[in-house]
Amino acid sequence: METIGLIGGLTWESTIEYYRIINEEVARRLGGVHSARILMHSFDFQDIDTPMLAGRWEEIGARVAEAALALERQGADFLLICSNTIHKVAGYATEAVSIPLLHLVDVTASAVKARGFSRVGLLGTIFTMEQDFYKGRLADPHGLEVLIPEKDDRDFVNRVINDELTFGEIKEASRARFVEIIDGLASRGAQGVVLGCTEIPLLIRQEHTPVPIFDTTRLHSLAAVEEALKE
Repeated sequence: METIGLIGGLTWESTIEYYRIINEEVARRLGGVHSARILMHSFDFQDIDTPMLAGRWEEIGARVAEAALALERQGADFLLICSNTIHKVAGYATEAVSIPLLHLVDVTASAVKARGFSRVGLLGTIFTMEQDFYKGRLADPHGLEVLIPEKDDRDFVNRVINDELTFGEIKEASRARFVEIIDGLASRGAQGVVLGCTEIPLLIRQEHTPVPIFDTTRLHSLAAVEEALKE
């Protein structure tokens, strides 16, 4: 089994889910009392959130690169950034280390295409929905058409992520509005919807909507197990 390096704390609420899903899947596959070999760098999220809100992405990239290098030196065989938004600076990590980065967008695109879909909706932070680092990578090289909600809905999704889900708060009213937003994307032609923030699956699961959803936290975690256990 290879050692998984997790760059987490982005937020810790979703990092818990990575740790849980990875270990549960390793136990399911290997049986006994097996668990995953994991090294983790867990950020104080305030050190990321403050420069993010100020647009200081180079500062965030430098911090992520430092974390990646530390995990490589400690013995990680490959890396995951446990956040959709922070993949904006994924290049800083890949340039800092010689071990692979399992890129969340590539994992997500593979899952979408495995369903035979070519057009998906995308929910996430304002950065993920509006900037090109995420939807652009879904489009090129993966050839997917990406739809995002209207501005009022984007603002709502972003607010719920930052003001509720980051703190582990799950509100039924927010869930109902998210389902409406997902329905709206489907009515515009989305064949499925990418939950492009690792906190959104805390609120929305497949049971809440008939529209196919792609839980990026789970997809990324399962891909990590596949990589760690490959022959």
